[in-house]
Amino acid sequence: MRHDPSEILEVLDQCAESFQFPMLDNGYVYPAAARLTLHRSSLNWAIVIETFGFSPRAMDPDVTIQTFGSRLRHRKAAADFVSGRAHKDYLKANPNNEFHSAFPVDSGNWQDPEFCALVANGAKIVSVRGHDIRIPDRDTLARHAIVPEDPPRLLVFELCRYLADIARELVLATPEERRFNVPPETQQILQLEEWTHPDLAEGEFPSQLETFRQIASVLSTGNVDEYRPTTPPNTHWSNWPDGGLL
Repeated sequence: MRHDPSEILEVLDQCAESFQFPMLDNGYVYPAAARLTLHRSSLNWAIVIETFGFSPRAMDPDVTIQTFGSRLRHRKAAADFVSGRAHKDYLKANPNNEFHSAFPVDSGNWQDPEFCALVANGAKIVSVRGHDIRIPDRDTLARHAIVPEDPPRLLVFELCRYLADIARELVLATPEERRFNVPPETQQILQLEEWTHPDLAEGEFPSQLETFRQIASVLSTGNVDEYRPTTPPNTHWSNWPDGGLL
């Protein structure tokens, strides 16, 4: 069964218009890594976008998993809202999108106890999903094109960008986390580590971009060869300097 690509793009545009589509220069989040996967069956389609980064307001680095699709599972429950009416209003306003978060960087004394945006003085190791990783020095950061803003201190978002470069599979979602809201009968048919993402702050919508028009075609037919973008990818954090600055 073919899915209608115009309906897929309409869902994405509506989510962008209602601020439910990933904004890579979100002023509250320093971006570090992103991934996009497509899932399809004869009955349903789904797009999952993962974004790993750091928000000082959240205090801990996290990966946000946003799912857009024809049908979703594990929707937020009524207990998550102040009232049953609020829950119904949420589902009505978000019929084709859902999100949840995971925290791949384990809590510990690597983070400054008085200012969560700083790595603690003297910290040597950070644990990511149970894997110990040495906290980099300035020379190591330089090899990964990361220049500390407040030397000799290391900011947490700078550490996150380093982790995304050397331990990408650990900081992004696990297969179980990625598929949490995806219909179980679908198969993952395409995974993108980079792509051209809309600049929502400048008024761009997904349907205006070649990338997402081709993504809609792939979901429509199941033919991954229909994804052949000619525009350069822009999902690396260096392309979104305003992220986290609010």
